[in-house]
Amino acid sequence: MAAFAHEHWSSRFAFLMAAIGSAVGLGNIWRFPFIAGENGGGAFILIYLVTTLGIALPIVMAELVIGRMGGQSPIGSMVELVRRHNKSRIWLLIGWGGTLGAFIVLSYYAVIGGWAFKYTWLSLTDSFSGADVEASAGIFAVFTGSPVSLFLWHTFFMGLTILIVIGGVKRGIERAVVTLMPLLFLLLLFMVVYAAGTPGFDQAVTFLFQPDFSKVTSTTFLLAVGQGFFSVSVALGAMMTYGAYLDKSVSIPRSAIIIALADTAVALFAGLAIFPLVFTYALTPGEGPGLVFVTVPVAFGQMASGLFVGTAFFLLLSVAAITSAISLLEPAVSWGEERFGGRRAAALIIGGTCWALGILSVFSFNILSGFYPLAALGLEGDTVFDVFDFTVTSWVQPSVGILMALFAGWALSRDTVKEALGIQKDGALFGFWLFAVRILCPLAILLVFLNAVWPDFAASMLPG
Repeated sequence: MAAFAHEHWSSRFAFLMAAIGSAVGLGNIWRFPFIAGENGGGAFILIYLVTTLGIALPIVMAELVIGRMGGQSPIGSMVELVRRHNKSRIWLLIGWGGTLGAFIVLSYYAVIGGWAFKYTWLSLTDSFSGADVEASAGIFAVFTGSPVSLFLWHTFFMGLTILIVIGGVKRGIERAVVTLMPLLFLLLLFMVVYAAGTPGFDQAVTFLFQPDFSKVTSTTFLLAVGQGFFSVSVALGAMMTYGAYLDKSVSIPRSAIIIALADTAVALFAGLAIFPLVFTYALTPGEGPGLVFVTVPVAFGQMASGLFVGTAFFLLLSVAAITSAISLLEPAVSWGEERFGGRRAAALIIGGTCWALGILSVFSFNILSGFYPLAALGLEGDTVFDVFDFTVTSWVQPSVGILMALFAGWALSRDTVKEALGIQKDGALFGFWLFAVRILCPLAILLVFLNAVWPDFAASMLPG
């Protein structure tokens, strides 16, 4: 049976915008700056850069290589490569695991993406004017406590994602990312320039970049590895799918480096945009949604230009969310297109199913907030939303990441991989990449996995 002929990116720029858009998401803007500041500032950033280049980057390259070689969806590519190279069917778990993981992530990610669009509207209508922390927390509580409101914004976000993906690679995804990603960079630059003029900018720079090696422990290294691994959107099928649409003339190593560096730069600039406002208005840095949706709006409510700056910030957040969401839906839709031959039907059916699953996460913040589905397994206090997140980030993603590294490093021949990478001969860089995907990456991901499922692992098993 002939392989399905997918569209290809019209240019290297389009591919890079799509891949960077996949990597840059909500976690870059709220999670990375806080983790960096609380774990040694510049010391953590240095460790993060080293581990990202040494561990996350080789996995990105491996995923793009597998995608380019297979030329299909993650599931289709693994079926093709297993057949072509006469390998065990156990490797098919890479395609199925990544695709299913992305599907589950999108179901709850779309709920948070809906928050970003809702807060763009709230900021545009000057809803935070004069609000203190208590008032801002009240706005957030009322919003998340309303199943109808959360449902509508979740539906809006998923509808927009599905609409873009229906258009295909060139008329849908490519048109969206070549518009949205430059907009994201411009909005982020505007926010940083504005923040540089605030009294809290110097304190924010110190918080983020001043090295404090006294806070560096074995756990710090695992946090850096985990943040780098999850941040660049690997092991969820997105990079494999985007790699399948990539022409052979495009250098995978060079592109992967650009993707990793751009992802890191966005995270650092996001910190320079957010924390000066937090320190200027004497607010408390908080992790996750509490920082972005409760603390930061207080700053917008107090500044003279809060309506304009706040709208720009939440629009930035919305753009980051939607570009990542597109890449999470595409692997499953690509498979559906191969299987049934129609992209529109595949996008509507698969996207609609993902939307329906996401309703459980919507209700996790209100009418199902007291329902803990895996309490009997020790996950007391974890809602459906929490269980979905824990399952993918702690189990599915690390497992797929390890399998992907081993498949690229051991199952495929050196010559096959070199050809896909566009490398003509052995050298130091190829030698390091091969060592990384064969030994270093699987070991590092395994340690991150153990630390995730066994919280005391780092303290009890590793020195420091």
